[in-house]
Amino acid sequence: MTGTKGYSLAKIELLDGLAPAELAQIESACGWKVYAAQEQIIDRQSETSDVFFVVSGAVRVVIYSLSGREITLDDVGAGGHFGDLAAIDSAPRSASVMALQDTIIASLPQDRFVSLLADNFTVTHRLLRALTRIIRTSTDRIMDLSTLAANNRVHADLLRLARNNMVGGNRAEISPIPVHGDIASRVSTTRETVARVLGDLARQGVVDRKKDMLVIGDVDSLEGMVEEVRGE
Repeated sequence: MTGTKGYSLAKIELLDGLAPAELAQIESACGWKVYAAQEQIIDRQSETSDVFFVVSGAVRVVIYSLSGREITLDDVGAGGHFGDLAAIDSAPRSASVMALQDTIIASLPQDRFVSLLADNFTVTHRLLRALTRIIRTSTDRIMDLSTLAANNRVHADLLRLARNNMVGGNRAEISPIPVHGDIASRVSTTRETVARVLGDLARQGVVDRKKDMLVIGDVDSLEGMVEEVRGE
């Protein structure tokens, strides 16, 4: 679907704090497009180098194994960005990205993005922090894949989700309910394993599936399970 202008980059986290005139210049330099759910935005190994801002909607960053198995690297919601690695080093794309729902994307050309970083230390520092988060997350995932059994990797992923959705000192409410296939894709296992682990946790009273959310009523117990196998 072809896109339209009239949207703003005011809620893009990377660009927060820019003067209105600076933001307007960036907006005018962007291409705008609306992507339908499940539509591909960029393909791994493609030679494009634009940076993409998620104005509304959400996207998923994925790679595929030789057997075609999908591995989820990250989900990026409204206000986020992606594609910065290729814009920085001009190398081919390291992952594919697809829209999870109808999504409005603004794409900024590489040369304009590099100029933005050169002229705005705050934006550059914010980008460095984002890249640091990716490195730390990747390090944790590599360690988990190398040292944890599949059920323990599911525990670790649930703990990550819980920490991002705390509603009290020992309770988390994750909404919408995590899709078994999404968890399986993140931790490199099967939907059946995820279902079995969630069933075990429910019988132990650690999690409770409600109509519109997954309640983790004992985050401390879940954290203890993860720490025990990690040796922390």
